Amino acid sequence: MIDIIKDYTTKRLDLIKLQFTEKSSLSAGIIAFISIVVIAFSFFIILFNFGIAFLIGQSLGNTGYGFLIVAGFYFVLMIAVFFLKKLIVKSIANQVIDFLKK
Repeated sequence: MIDIIKDYTTKRLDLIKLQFTEKSSLSAGIIAFISIVVIAFSFFIILFNFGIAFLIGQSLGNTGYGFLIVAGFYFVLMIAVFFLKKLIVKSIANQVIDFLKK
């Protein structure tokens, strides 16, 4: 009977290790994917914003105005994100918890 309990305990620990390894590898894969997407999207956004700033500046006759308008847009966006901080954090935390429960 003791051998059966030891065998069960050993197999149960092996199962827990495998489940942990699976979750860790999935998490690492998701983090790597998200990092690549964020880097590529960042380059896109930066270059797109330069283009928009030059376009607005050209239409207004002063390139500086275009950059100021684009910067103002991002300032307003930053303020909105600041006020929605709790909602954003709660949403991301819930998604992480749901992922880890799978």
